[in-house]
Amino acid sequence: MKMIVGLGNIGPQYDNTRHNTGFMVVDALAQAHQIDLTTRKMDARYGMGMINGEKVVIVKPTTFMNESGRAVHPLMQYYKVAVEDLIVVQDDMDLPLGRIRLRNHGSAGGHNGIKSLIAHVGTQDFARIKVGIAHPQQHTVVDYVLGRFTADQQPVFNQASDHAVAALEDWVAGMDFAQLMNRYN
Repeated sequence: MKMIVGLGNIGPQYDNTRHNTGFMVVDALAQAHQIDLTTRKMDARYGMGMINGEKVVIVKPTTFMNESGRAVHPLMQYYKVAVEDLIVVQDDMDLPLGRIRLRNHGSAGGHNGIKSLIAHVGTQDFARIKVGIAHPQQHTVVDYVLGRFTADQQPVFNQASDHAVAALEDWVAGMDFAQLMNRYN
């Protein structure tokens, strides 16, 4: 079984904000594979299904971003998901809008959701898909990440989301992570 986690903040005021990029990507993946994210347990909303012949659980923590690990780690234990079968989708201000970058380990890089996952899972050796939201030019970081994409930015984000979904599908299908990075980075 594979676990795919999208990071974001709960509540309608955060819907479709840049910081909820992880939620938006896993929602697109779930919709493409008709997986309903309606189960609520252990501080998460999630659903199970099959993608490319592999059983997957798609997770959206119902904690705030900085407590994401509190939701993910108990679900990993409950479903006996090994860290090598975990992948996390996150926003990244250090990437240009529309770019994705895959990593199979690394530090939190200042991302509070990743910091929480590292603390709760006990390792930084888990796969990530970072989706670029660009760095704010005229806003504070908080206002920027909690803001929505502009009309000009939305199609660029949608294309990046489509690439992230394709990368997730290839990961679930068993593509070697080095090949994934070569294909999508």
